[in-house]
Amino acid sequence: MHVPLENLLDKCEGSVYKLVIVAAKRALELAEGMPKLIEVNPAIKPSTVALMEIAAGKVFVKKAKSK
Repeated sequence: MHVPLENLLDKCEGSVYKLVIVAAKRALELAEGMPKLIEVNPAIKPSTVALMEIAAGKVFVKKAKSK
């Protein structure tokens, strides 16, 4: 499965670094047994599922509080 980077960057304030952190944390949760937020084939790897969930708007990036 391929998840377009353009769709993902829109969800992460345009930051590749935020995208990587959020996707990695969510993939770890999935690997540890947390339920998937979207319907996908069980054979798809947790990292791909995490990216698909971000693209679908099911997983969000917390916005930093401004001082």
